[in-house]
Amino acid sequence: MADALSRLARAAGLVVHWTNASGKPETVSPDTLRAVLAALDLPSGNNAQIRESFARLNRMKTDTAPLQVAKTASAIAAPARKKRGRLMAEDGRRYDITIENGRLRLPQVPGYYRLEENGQQIAVAPASAWLPDHSLWGIGVQVYALRGGSTEGFGDFAALTSFCEEAAAVGAAAVAISPVHALFGALPDHIGPYAPSTRLWLNPLYAAMPRRARDTGADLIDWPGAAKRKWRVLRAAFARQGQDESFRAFVRQGGDRLLAHARFEALDARFRAQGCASWRQWPRRFRDAASGPVRALTAKDPEIAFQLFAQWQADHSLAKAQARARDTGMAIGLITDMAVGMDPAGSHAWSAPSEVLRGLTVGAPPDAFNAKGQNWGLTNLSPHGLMESGYSGFVATLRAAMRHAGGIRLDHAMGLQRLWVIPEGAGPEQGVYLQYPLDSLLGLIALESRRHRAMVVAEDLGTVPDGFRGKLARAGMLGMRVLWFERDRKGNFLPSAEWDARAAALSTTHDLPTLAGWWTGRDLQWRRKLGLETSPVKTQRARIEDRKKLWRMLKQAGCAKGPLPAHASPFVDAAFEAIAATPSPLKLLPVEDFLGEKEQPNIPGTIDEHPNWRRRLKKAKPFDTAPARRRAAMLNMP
Repeated sequence: MADALSRLARAAGLVVHWTNASGKPETVSPDTLRAVLAALDLPSGNNAQIRESFARLNRMKTDTAPLQVAKTASAIAAPARKKRGRLMAEDGRRYDITIENGRLRLPQVPGYYRLEENGQQIAVAPASAWLPDHSLWGIGVQVYALRGGSTEGFGDFAALTSFCEEAAAVGAAAVAISPVHALFGALPDHIGPYAPSTRLWLNPLYAAMPRRARDTGADLIDWPGAAKRKWRVLRAAFARQGQDESFRAFVRQGGDRLLAHARFEALDARFRAQGCASWRQWPRRFRDAASGPVRALTAKDPEIAFQLFAQWQADHSLAKAQARARDTGMAIGLITDMAVGMDPAGSHAWSAPSEVLRGLTVGAPPDAFNAKGQNWGLTNLSPHGLMESGYSGFVATLRAAMRHAGGIRLDHAMGLQRLWVIPEGAGPEQGVYLQYPLDSLLGLIALESRRHRAMVVAEDLGTVPDGFRGKLARAGMLGMRVLWFERDRKGNFLPSAEWDARAAALSTTHDLPTLAGWWTGRDLQWRRKLGLETSPVKTQRARIEDRKKLWRMLKQAGCAKGPLPAHASPFVDAAFEAIAATPSPLKLLPVEDFLGEKEQPNIPGTIDEHPNWRRRLKKAKPFDTAPARRRAAMLNMP
């Protein structure tokens, strides 16, 4: 039975044998395999169940998938006993095709097609995603951290619009933002942008309002209080503005998915007030998004109409920010961030349960940074659900991210190939890798990238599967290279000239220390304070040595002079000059580094112990400061 279980697991896409971060071979336990298979609706408790699960998998593989993904000019299997066929493009044009040896040759033009003979949908993908033809640089920013705008207590899309104007004035081609996906309107304490309710819609709290907000001057955001005030402003605007034709057009375009999200928000607020922390605790008749009582909630319902209005306001505001960024001369404008998954208690999991993993959460196996592994508490799209639904949820998510952007960042891009999935109630170490249809997903990303003219930056940090970065590069997607990690085998920092020319160059990320924070050891102070550092003396010594190594590299590269500086500013300048000299087609540095700030937006492994996702910028106009302008000038040098 053990062999049969292992064969079933592999057939279902589970990686039974794998290599951990230390290079040691691992074998997943039978208990874990059975638990994950059960969550995938493939029971394996005995030989009879295994046989039936094999049969179900075979039926899935022989059934015609609603959407087939293939490259331009490639050949795919054709309907039996046919010599000719006809493809219909989205614009209504028809292509006559010849079938030879049971295979048909696809068009050279990328797009979505339908084979008239049997209705098969085909996504004809370009060889690579869209990329600008010259090197660019951009600024990373947390929208909530901005000052100004139209919202009291935190930054919004109005503040983002102003920031894009400032960034363009100093030469930036892009502004990269953390996720602005919809969270939970009725749960203002849920502020983590990487744990959204859905990635298909926006956080209405960021909507711009026709007013200028008072700046409270606070350095940290009081999210419950600020959110309550913003919802009042949104409701007042809804009462004044009503529903015009542009609003109705937005609702029509959003279709069933937008209406489902509005219903979720209304119901979540209603039942959360009654003590229900998840839709799984709602009255049974409301747990099914297709039930009669749920479908009775139409756009004519006042609360549903308000939720639709809030989404419209957010969408219009983000569109305005991107339009202004491009109008000021930015080649890219906004780079939005697509989180790796969604909260299983959220809108997507409720409204489209067949699309997502159920009974499983995603995370990471144990490694050198997290000896116990990580459970992010998120769900994601199911590989079987992707294929059975014609990738509709994935395509919708891509389009949402690219809708008002010139680029996207894919969080934890390794999830395109495999995700570490953990049975509910189990520890992170009791997980297993679940494989995804990588080639098809890359093809769809490339297709949507070309259609939206949006570049793709894929976060490929951590445990990266062999060959994965090469596939990203061939697909025209930039990986990410971060200053702290760019080293040779001896642990020395790589000179700028040796950085990967197929990846974006970054000084840091939202989960890592800023340049000034790293140099001064502010991140180590926090880790000691939070009890995250098991060997503080050893870590401090390692940082001292790393500072010497990095300063040595910067001096050898001609970016720094003199002895090791006591203060962070000379180091920050040298780091900017080094990153500017890399062959990377995109340089991305956070606004905190332009300002030389020591605090980082987020410390992984904490929730309330550190003010994650709450810290605001000290400067209302960052580029009115001499250090920020000086560092921008370094990036503008040829």
